[in-house]
Amino acid sequence: MKPSAASIAPIFGIAALVLFAAGARAPVHAQSADLVLCDRLAADPADPDKPADVKGVSAVATSDVPTAVKFCKQASGASRRAMYQLGRAYAAGNQTTEAIAAWRRAADKGSTSAMVELGVAYATGAGVAKDEAVAGKLFERAAQGGNPRGVSNLAALSGKGGAAPADAARSRSLLAKAAETNAEAQFQLGLMLQDGVGGPKDDVGARSLFEKAAAQDHPGALERMGAFAKEGRGGAQDSGAAKAYYEKAAALGNDDAKAALKRAECPYVIKDKSGKVVTNLCF
Repeated sequence: MKPSAASIAPIFGIAALVLFAAGARAPVHAQSADLVLCDRLAADPADPDKPADVKGVSAVATSDVPTAVKFCKQASGASRRAMYQLGRAYAAGNQTTEAIAAWRRAADKGSTSAMVELGVAYATGAGVAKDEAVAGKLFERAAQGGNPRGVSNLAALSGKGGAAPADAARSRSLLAKAAETNAEAQFQLGLMLQDGVGGPKDDVGARSLFEKAAAQDHPGALERMGAFAKEGRGGAQDSGAAKAYYEKAAALGNDDAKAALKRAECPYVIKDKSGKVVTNLCF
């Protein structure tokens, strides 16, 4: 099953759409004790503002919300990243109004991640009146700032209803710029190249991008490299390498990679009369 690159969703889980993550890394900077603690509890692994030595958390733990709010609020006066993370902490505590306010202030300071979150809120009507025009402008600003989530969500917003994004070629161009340094952008651009979205299909180019992102431990790119290596798409066929890629992606939680490993172990499929898969037979 191929990953999809055309859906949007808020961190605070009100809409049923999927938000892409970005993995850009910023230079290491001196930080206050408040910011260090804010980062530890609420940093977004996908935030382009995040220093390389900060790991981040996929979601702020409910038990950490009060502490994260405290330290991120104290650090937010001097850091737009802390202000964005304050919004994440509020969102994790289901304080949507406060989260929106924090993201608004962070976006005003130039946080592209905050722009994406605000865009998602307007696109879905989560905490604000639904306004896709405003959402599009916010995604546009984030995309121009090199945030892959901004690019992906801009394309998704214009391509709702299952149609190809109207500005797919432009999205592909914007992703190309972000892909110079960003693993998520490399992955998303690779998906567009493998499927010929927004321009010619290019398996060689897609494989090269997936390989770059996989070297940065991007789960989706590792899964794609497994598939490309297994099939010989865009380069040499190598079953051993494919298995290694799948195993690494699976260890990072990628469900498609887990399914691929299971198929390799259990290649014989048993189906019922309607053609529905009942089970797999293993060696």
